[in-house]
Amino acid sequence: MTELSPADIAAQLAQIVGEKYVLTAPADMEAYLSEPRDLWHGKAACVVRPGATGEVAAICAFADKNGLKIVPQGGNTGLVGGQIPDRSGREILLSLGRLDKIREIDPQSNTMIVEAGVTLQKVQEAAESVDRLFPLSLASEGSCTIGGNLASNAGGTAVLAYGNARDLVTGLEVVLADGSVLDNLSKLRKDNTGYDVKHIFIGSEGTLGIITAAVVKLYPRPRAVETAFIGLSSPEKCLELLVLAQGMAGPDLKTFEFMSRFGVEIVVRHSSAREPLNGVHQWYVLLELASQSESGLNDKMMALLEAAFEREIVEDAVVAASLDQRAAFWALRENLSEMQKLEGGSIKHDVCVPVASVPAFIAEALPVVEETIPGARPVPFGHMGDGNIHFNVTQPLGADKAAFLARWEELNENVHAVVKRMNGSISAEHGIGVLKRDLLPKVKNPVAMNVMRRFKTALDPHNTLNPGKVL
Repeated sequence: MTELSPADIAAQLAQIVGEKYVLTAPADMEAYLSEPRDLWHGKAACVVRPGATGEVAAICAFADKNGLKIVPQGGNTGLVGGQIPDRSGREILLSLGRLDKIREIDPQSNTMIVEAGVTLQKVQEAAESVDRLFPLSLASEGSCTIGGNLASNAGGTAVLAYGNARDLVTGLEVVLADGSVLDNLSKLRKDNTGYDVKHIFIGSEGTLGIITAAVVKLYPRPRAVETAFIGLSSPEKCLELLVLAQGMAGPDLKTFEFMSRFGVEIVVRHSSAREPLNGVHQWYVLLELASQSESGLNDKMMALLEAAFEREIVEDAVVAASLDQRAAFWALRENLSEMQKLEGGSIKHDVCVPVASVPAFIAEALPVVEETIPGARPVPFGHMGDGNIHFNVTQPLGADKAAFLARWEELNENVHAVVKRMNGSISAEHGIGVLKRDLLPKVKNPVAMNVMRRFKTALDPHNTLNPGKVL
């Protein structure tokens, strides 16, 4: 097989998508070749921007036939490097941003067919336009795309009530490595005809196929929402409140986010946010109820908080009295990662443990951080309702940022050891990508790893799609 030059590759791809949609100039490609944390910088033979599923299929067939490699990319918001090409300059960066059509909205079936490049926010807005809800919610929803959300099996703040991304899909359209198209855009809620193959691709990070469209589930839009910001003394009290809320609010409990005092301090210090409560508390919970009934939800929230006070679970609480106050509460949670950057270097952990083990994990992980890097400042926060903890660690005051970040793998290893002892996961919602690829075999069941490799070999025998990621 004759090796094609980057110029030859670009010329062939231009015949498929048009010359204007093949980028080769370094300045034009720059935005596609690094990621939000600035940890990975890649090179590419070119960036190709197809506008239809057929074009994606033709690109894959061309690459597979000629021994070329493709790196799929959505909104480029991924946090584990899975969307960035390597440094060889030989890989093709395939951006799905032009596949941005909403093909169908069916409110009676409570489904919507969307292409992979539609941003999450636009999917949410399209659902609202027909008085429905698409519940996946992420801080990056204005720029992340539905294809990337599914490829990474995104979680977010509504997993407690609606599940991860894979729980919000009934069908997929996927281009395989050889260019064949799996057309499975089914709107069926029940289909027991053999293997449910869509789940192979959701969470596969573009290593088994390229998702080009999906049928997503819609839900009735809530008629009432009540949001409370609550101060507590410990993670144990946060867990007590979660159990109480689940018992008293049932399906109306939609969000249960927790964060440490230091996390709130960071957001208040570096933004226009204000202290949510009069006093200082070591831990906080953002709790939200939502209901299809227009009345009665405030009474339910007040009854829940009254019971929590009587049982000495919470120290203080305030319920949002306006949309602006609700937005202010959410800003304290959603801006936490962004504001943390202003405190210096941050070593991240996206982990999950059984919900009942969250307090124990924090109790064990905090001293591990101090022993590993004295003075480092942990910022635990996240989705307590599903056990997903973003256990970020900010550099010590006055420390050298580069020297701190150089200890990323060492700290990860020590924190992940705690996760493993608790039968948890080293990746709750961000994926594996490059960041955790070499760690995965150390924590994943060997038989499960073998099954994953078999899937890869069967569906992508030439390793055309996103090589070096996940496996």
